Amino acid sequence: MSFPLPADSRLLVTGGAGFIGSSVVRRLLHHSDVQVFNLDKIGYASDLTSIGDHPNHHLLRMDLASAEATEEAVRIADPDLVMHLAAESHVDRSIDGPGVFIESNILGTFHLLQSVRRHWEQLAPHRRDRFRFHHISTDEVFGSLGDQGRFSETTAYDPRSPYSASKAASDHLVNAWYHTFGLPVVLTNCSNNYGPWQFPEKLIPVVILKAIAGESIPLYGDGLNIRDWLYVEDHVDALLLAATRGRIGGHYCVGGAGDHGSASERSNRDVVETICSILDRLRPQDEPYAHLIKRVSDRPGHDRRYAIDANKISSELGWKPKHSFEEGLKATVEWYLHNLDWCQKVRDQAGYEGERIGTADQSSVSGL
Repeated sequence: MSFPLPADSRLLVTGGAGFIGSSVVRRLLHHSDVQVFNLDKIGYASDLTSIGDHPNHHLLRMDLASAEATEEAVRIADPDLVMHLAAESHVDRSIDGPGVFIESNILGTFHLLQSVRRHWEQLAPHRRDRFRFHHISTDEVFGSLGDQGRFSETTAYDPRSPYSASKAASDHLVNAWYHTFGLPVVLTNCSNNYGPWQFPEKLIPVVILKAIAGESIPLYGDGLNIRDWLYVEDHVDALLLAATRGRIGGHYCVGGAGDHGSASERSNRDVVETICSILDRLRPQDEPYAHLIKRVSDRPGHDRRYAIDANKISSELGWKPKHSFEEGLKATVEWYLHNLDWCQKVRDQAGYEGERIGTADQSSVSGL
């Protein structure tokens, strides 16, 4: 896709070493001439392998939890556009240790808004007029749906986990800086992302890796919790459209349905069983992989269903996902099978071997 940005534009991407952030950075580097400043604290789930070396990529290893470091990063980047993706994002980890989610997602967003506001106010008129702050959030801020309905831009916020509560707070801060200070913002809320390069603690890579290792595949509760699945490259398309063409002060929900109707909605059990079926074809064993599925106790406060109504971004900006869930999932499974060395490397770096977290065991709960 084309970018309505001058070649001399400077973009600050926060969390650009994460799963979605690195996908945005790669797209910008490979399909535009802009300078990309990647602000990332390089946490346990960060990895720069997918980005590699590029003359227009500038890593700023800084933590948004520090006001001074954030101010320095914004000064160095001198951005025309900020895409704010940095966030702690794993619900299970937010149950075990909510403090870091408050620091990163709420305090970090506050520091960034303050620094960016000061930067924007001193820009020359021609740069100030084109400046935007794009905040990327999640559908989890809306709570849990019943059997019917979909989340939209007018859905009331009702977060249920420490993670979603911290993201809801950051959304409210961004809206406040728009209404109170006039900062030109755009906000998007997305459904569950999946695809290559995702840190192997999320559902899809966990199932793939446990299955091929012959380990039990955990299925929370009855497995009927439903999510709206969005292939990460389709999400990047939507993010870049919203960031560059979205209405100032606008809010857009991004989900995986598009022309595929409700085909992007899947229960966790459906996802796990489909992965097993794909593995049966790609890497057959004596027994079907589904025999490894094991029901385990449910996650505390597990939202029942998420689904996105993406009509607004479709009608206003012309965005629709290009991948069906079946296409995206098959490509994802194939990618992980061909990149097992990377999976082991990042798990070793993080000290994570696929163990379950987020059971609300009080002995493991940490505060600030």
